[in-house]
Amino acid sequence: MYTLLIVIHVLICFLMIGAILLQSGKGAEIGASFGGSSQTVFGSRGPANFLSKFTVAVAAIFMLTSFSLAIMAKERTFSSTVIDLKKKATSQTAPATTATNPAAPAAESHAPTDTAPAH
Repeated sequence: MYTLLIVIHVLICFLMIGAILLQSGKGAEIGASFGGSSQTVFGSRGPANFLSKFTVAVAAIFMLTSFSLAIMAKERTFSSTVIDLKKKATSQTAPATTATNPAAPAAESHAPTDTAPAH
C-alpha cells in the first residue's frame, strides 16, 4: 500500500508540473497585440479555465497523498539508522564465554622462557 501511494504521488507530481508549465502567464495577452498569433486550441478562454481547474484538482490530490504518506511513514517502524543497526548487531553477537573442561590439561606454551627477545 505504501509503495502504491508513492507511485501515485510521483505521477501526481508530474501531472502538476505539466499543468503549471502549460498555463500562460498574466502578461501573455500583450504579446498577441504585437503581431503574435493567439492560440485558440481550447477556445478564447478555454485553456485558462480548464488548466486552472485541473491544477487545483491535482494540487488537492497532491496534498492528500502527501498527508497520507506522512501518516503512513510515522506508523512504520524500522531501524534504518547506523546507530540502531550497530546496537542491534552488538546485542545479537554477544561474546560467548568459553568454559574450560577441568579434566583436560591446560595448553602448555612451547616457547622458551629464559631467552631474551631478539631485536
